[in-house]
Amino acid sequence: MCNPKPHFIKSMNTPTPTPTPTPTNYDHPHLHKWPNTSEVIQELKEIGKISGPSAITGLILYSRAMISMLFLGYLGELELAGGSLSIGVANITGYSVISGLAMGMEPICGQAYGAREMRLLGLTLQRTVLLLLSTSIPISFMWMNMKSILVWCNQDVDISSVAHEFIVVAIPDLFFLSVLHPMRIFLRAQGITLPVTYCSLISVVIHVPLNYVLVVGLELGVGGVAAAMAVTNLNVVVLVCFYVWWSGVGRESGFGVTGECFRGWSELLAMAVPNCVAVCLEWWWYELMIMLCGLLENPKSTIAAMGILIQTTSLVYVFPSSLSLGVSTRVSNELGARRPGKARAAAAVGMAGAVGMGMAAMGFAVGMRRRWGRLFTADSEILDLTAAALPIAGLCELGNCPQTTGCGVLRGSARPAVGAQINLGSFYLVGMPAAFVMGFVADLGFAGLWLGLLAAQASCAALMVVVLCRTDWAAEVDRAKEMTAAAAGVGLLPVPGEEECRKSGVSQMRSLDDILCGDDTETETDSLIV
Repeated sequence: MCNPKPHFIKSMNTPTPTPTPTPTNYDHPHLHKWPNTSEVIQELKEIGKISGPSAITGLILYSRAMISMLFLGYLGELELAGGSLSIGVANITGYSVISGLAMGMEPICGQAYGAREMRLLGLTLQRTVLLLLSTSIPISFMWMNMKSILVWCNQDVDISSVAHEFIVVAIPDLFFLSVLHPMRIFLRAQGITLPVTYCSLISVVIHVPLNYVLVVGLELGVGGVAAAMAVTNLNVVVLVCFYVWWSGVGRESGFGVTGECFRGWSELLAMAVPNCVAVCLEWWWYELMIMLCGLLENPKSTIAAMGILIQTTSLVYVFPSSLSLGVSTRVSNELGARRPGKARAAAAVGMAGAVGMGMAAMGFAVGMRRRWGRLFTADSEILDLTAAALPIAGLCELGNCPQTTGCGVLRGSARPAVGAQINLGSFYLVGMPAAFVMGFVADLGFAGLWLGLLAAQASCAALMVVVLCRTDWAAEVDRAKEMTAAAAGVGLLPVPGEEECRKSGVSQMRSLDDILCGDDTETETDSLIV
């Protein structure tokens, strides 16, 4: 129940009800039909507080990967090929799985923080770390047999040997990331992002001399590069854990493994598995694109051009990915705090920002199409292929940026299965056939493969917009309340402010529509739909 507004009164003769306390965490949907200018600016600031440092962290981590590639190139062509193959295999079989499973804790932690259920934050962190560590064990055994797997896949024996050396040394990295990913999400759910940025920066500064000592000084070769990557992630883990201990941000969360963290995994797995599928489907697409390049005429040039473009899209992806993280956190926080209007505003502002980001990325790709490839190679054939495909890659970003941000909204509202279904349909039922037809049947070659990606991204973005436009944010608040309670292993949690209403003799309705002044108001559920 809420205080009646003048335009809700049906008749001047109708007596005005006595004002009663209202749960302050529910916001009136009429006030959020469309966010006004001040609300948009405020939401941009809130998203920017999370997305800005996340983007800087992403660029720092990207520079770390580039440093590793430079040292592999220093070792020689065989080491570069073996290391690149190993990194690609590690992405497919390990890193994508760990990253995707970790994202399952985003909606639970974000909504728990919004509902001020700090104990659930700590429990979810512990459960996720245990889940990722358990997953890393079978992946490690697979990596230990990587040479046999690669040779069975008809890869060159010498390159497979180098790749095997790299990936075996990188096995500890799986366990470090099993702690690092959940810690980053745990902090980000609380709006804490800058410490992770500082820790990453310190580690990357150390990464350069560490590579030099291991690769040049101790002459450990490819194994030295892999060891440097793992030690750098270990440094980040140690620094982040020190910050959590020193700052006390985990004190209310009840850190320390207890018997309770071994129970109540159903909600986490329900979020983690679909998120893992969604992430893997997208990551694997790019690896499949490289494999298709090997079937084209002059595969060396097309694979090299594809490598340049994937490095380029990886750099550009840092920005929509960071925006997605910010939007996911904002949506989950507001749903957990029972504010559907603000969750809707965060989604709308984020999607609008993603469109602008996509246009900027397209402008960059088109404007730099003749110059960008020269940063990587002087080969004229590779440069021509890169210049022809870059405008198409830019068009892909028009769909990729909203699609990535939309995935963040779905994560924040605990609907990862929808994102997985969209990725499966768009990339593999639309994009893959289109790439094959345009690249091989229509004989467009390298550019045809990128037209297939364009079809996938356009389909993905369109489906994402349809899903978000049909979102009932009132129902999402109810789902958030139930999921948070289930994950905590308790009954439905009270809404902040509910106790005040109860003391005043006012019944707290579970439906958000009932909060809108009972019989003296119109039912406006539709106004909560994007």
